[in-house]
Amino acid sequence: MVVRVDTSFWEDADRLLVRYGAPFSPRVIERAAGSYVYDEAGEPILDFTSGQMSAVLGHAHPDVVAAVSTAVGTLDHLYSGMLSRPVVDLAAALAETLPPELGKMLLLSTGAESNEAAIKLAKLYTGRYEIVSFDRSWHGMSQGAASATFSAGRRGYGPPTPGNFTLPTPNAYRSPFRAPDGSHDWEAELRYGFELIDRQSTGSLAACLVEPILSSGGIIELPHGYLARLRELCDERGMLLILDEAQTGLGRTGTMYAFERDGVVPDLLTLSKTLGAGLPVAAVLTGERIERVCHERGFLFFTTHVSDPLAATVGSTVLRVIRRDGLVARAASLGRQLGARLAELRDRYDIVGDVRGRGLLQGLELVTDRRSKAPADEIGQAVTRACLERGLHVNIVQLPGMGGIFRIAPPLTVSEDELHTGIDILATAIESATTG
Repeated sequence: MVVRVDTSFWEDADRLLVRYGAPFSPRVIERAAGSYVYDEAGEPILDFTSGQMSAVLGHAHPDVVAAVSTAVGTLDHLYSGMLSRPVVDLAAALAETLPPELGKMLLLSTGAESNEAAIKLAKLYTGRYEIVSFDRSWHGMSQGAASATFSAGRRGYGPPTPGNFTLPTPNAYRSPFRAPDGSHDWEAELRYGFELIDRQSTGSLAACLVEPILSSGGIIELPHGYLARLRELCDERGMLLILDEAQTGLGRTGTMYAFERDGVVPDLLTLSKTLGAGLPVAAVLTGERIERVCHERGFLFFTTHVSDPLAATVGSTVLRVIRRDGLVARAASLGRQLGARLAELRDRYDIVGDVRGRGLLQGLELVTDRRSKAPADEIGQAVTRACLERGLHVNIVQLPGMGGIFRIAPPLTVSEDELHTGIDILATAIESATTG
């Protein structure tokens, strides 16, 4: 494939834009539809990241387009002290999908914002300030959320919010905690983590904020039983449990919410990314007891876009399409196919060290050597480039001490042919990278 490079565009971008992370993908994207984005030359690129892990209905879904068009023309934004019917309708729609303990909604815009609000609610409710999260966590870039984010972005900005502690991420592939038979001893790991937290705490533990599957941390799935034991340890200390389901919520893992697998209901649930299907919509869900106490104590989160009707209309549309089109069951079915194909790659190529995840959120970790599990950074970058050259966009997570982990999260609307085409491209790219 010949790729034409618009040098003037990239020169303007370099001159005008603040760089905020990894280098940009070397294609200028012109439009997007369904499971594909298209560059300026009209070349289709199969999107295995659903945008920023968000577009669960694919790009430019007709129901979302219609809902946004109508809302923009009638009711999109209001003074934050005003209320509209779409907001209450979304709260009711979400409540129908959740346990009664999560029947109260605060509608916001971004994942960082929802985690920020959840942290403030937990602190106000408990009267404490210490927050626990995983050492591979990513919960957002605003102050409170960033202080609970340990996978990246901590150096050079001065002191984070006081009172943030880490639990060891239960990475079954790399954890040093092992049972006599060599299996991952996550119970000992979790017990050890809380022993350290108890030693560091000033007696003001407020909440534990975790993802059921750490995505930016490398697609690390919590072992069976882990969330239930974490719930018990939090309860013993009077802590609230906050689950960040920005990427795992609304069907992606094959259940409506990832916590359903474990039968554990959090005190606070944060949603974003998938709730807006690519548009900025987020929410915090909690129960009547926590909401009432926080209201009595003067909870304040009066932001410009809180309870915006446009965001509510989008969220309700996403929920309706997921339910109408059976996308939760579809994610489970396609997820089994995806897992089987990734397992085949692990069996075929020595550089594929591990495969993990659930539904349509899965990861494939590359290593240079299976015995040492040495990270395969350069190979991962080469595979990423080779995929893009062949028309597939995938995202690779590269954190210190870990190999290159491909995050595979296509839209829930992806067709079987598109899913298998993407894996075929990935296989070819791995083959080319390993054979030189």
